[in-house]
Amino acid sequence: MASGDATAARPFTICRADAPVPPALAGAVAAIGNFDGVHLGHRVLVESVRLAAAEAGRPAAVLTFEPHPRAYFMPDAPMFRLTGLAAKEIVFAHLGLDGLIVRRFDGALAATGARAFVLDFLKGALGLSGVVVGHDFHFGCGREGTPTILAELCREAGMSCRIVDPVALGGETEPVSSSAIRAALGAGDVTRANALLGYRWFVLGPVQHGDKRGRQLGFPTANVRLPDCGLAHGIYAVRVRLGSGQFYDGVASYGRRPTFDDGAPLLETYLFDFSGDLYGQEIAVEFVGYIRGEERFDSADALVARMHIDASAARALLASDETRSMLT
Repeated sequence: MASGDATAARPFTICRADAPVPPALAGAVAAIGNFDGVHLGHRVLVESVRLAAAEAGRPAAVLTFEPHPRAYFMPDAPMFRLTGLAAKEIVFAHLGLDGLIVRRFDGALAATGARAFVLDFLKGALGLSGVVVGHDFHFGCGREGTPTILAELCREAGMSCRIVDPVALGGETEPVSSSAIRAALGAGDVTRANALLGYRWFVLGPVQHGDKRGRQLGFPTANVRLPDCGLAHGIYAVRVRLGSGQFYDGVASYGRRPTFDDGAPLLETYLFDFSGDLYGQEIAVEFVGYIRGEERFDSADALVARMHIDASAARALLASDETRSMLT
């Protein structure tokens, strides 16, 4: 996967919402998908689009949609997204692409038939010269479009089309998937999730005020809400990027604080060797290793004693981990 991970000094252009496609991405070859997680399977699509674009002398881009189609069709159903749009922008910027095109998934797009999706949307509105999709890509109203239909319509439109086979982790038979990564994180298996991603899974969010209990215990924390997060409740070794760009190692608890209030799930991160005010800053927290599950302690003193053990365990995990970071 090394070639697909190459970063480049060239500019990375982001075309958000309904903004017109900029000249830097005119006639691009684009990988299309939701790309939740931007995992190893998605990275093969990225490598394929880079090669196809280079052969054609065109920009290499990714086309994705917001909101996620599932969120559009089932707005009231909780959805554990591995990477929101801001996280996708960070990851794609590391992968040697020329840009990212984001389009609104709304009623009009949902009602667009397969033929119109290719001829009017991809070719007409976006001006793409080629596309790359996964083997299970479906598109158009009612998901009527298949990879075979896409290839036929692209030929008619004078566009190139590449279909990428499923990708499995070395020695395994099951393909890498966003569902498999969610399952791993739901079990607290950060190591497995990171292996399927090819980098440390991370979350973004503003630091919020809490009840200041961590400060009283000698472990002041940066608190971030994670909406609809399916991560197993427990203690994790983490690395944090502050709004200033500085990095700190730390230990984090994600859960309901059963020793105290059993409240709403909250990510509480204690940064090693840091002092200062982080309230309101957007931070990025990447997960390096799982330490233990969430527990209820008989007293605050018992909790503090265990927190010291957890901090030592986190330092050890962080010192030995060599998984790639997308935040640097």
